[in-house]
Amino acid sequence: MKVLVLLAALVACVAGVPYILQKPLPDGRIVGGTTTTITNFPYQLSLRYSGSHICGASIISANWAVTAGHCIIGSASSLTLRAGSTYSNTGGTVHQVSQAIRHGSYNANTLDYDIAVLKVSSAFSFGSSVQAIPLETGSVSAGTSAVVSGWGTTSEGGSASTTLRQVAVPIVSDSSCNSAYSSYGGITARMICAGYTSGGKDACQGDSGGPLVANGKLIGIVSWGAGCARPNYPGVYTKVSALRSWISSNTGV
Repeated sequence: MKVLVLLAALVACVAGVPYILQKPLPDGRIVGGTTTTITNFPYQLSLRYSGSHICGASIISANWAVTAGHCIIGSASSLTLRAGSTYSNTGGTVHQVSQAIRHGSYNANTLDYDIAVLKVSSAFSFGSSVQAIPLETGSVSAGTSAVVSGWGTTSEGGSASTTLRQVAVPIVSDSSCNSAYSSYGGITARMICAGYTSGGKDACQGDSGGPLVANGKLIGIVSWGAGCARPNYPGVYTKVSALRSWISSNTGV
């Protein structure tokens, strides 16, 4: 199984979520998409561990953000969030995480319940480059166009981008995704998938925890997949609507 957090091997072991490729690397498969600016994705955050980008996250209120459960490394005091910048390593404002809550049913082996919420010690100041994203509460039909964004690698096993990138991918039906990942145990009711049968466009390492958005709402959180942008293996995301009540009970959002 591949998880999408961008970590050194040592940190990955500490987190309990090692990055393991179970299939050969494709030849030069480049993750599609284009560079963009934070004003197009003002809810996008860079989650940082000891000052270095490890994951994405999304603003859901002035004081709270949401990310993947497997992105929670160490204690909250080691985590910060950069808001309002097109770049992962400079600009915007950096906010100390004061509280990190990972779902109590999170499973590091299956990545079920792969979600966490983060409280910041200083509130986000909303403007053109900093905004909260509404949360999806209902179902999203297969074929719906969604957009995923982040500072992850632009090819499987490649180098991370310091400039924000985005790519549009269609939602894949649960049944099709479950079949695609049958050898991995399939997907659960807390997962939603997006991607092309032909591959070529996907999230990748370093995009973990970041947003999958459709119709102006956060529908998914970058979670896992088999490699990056491989044919017949869509990206797997935490399904926000399935965990909406948990988010509300922990954040009041």
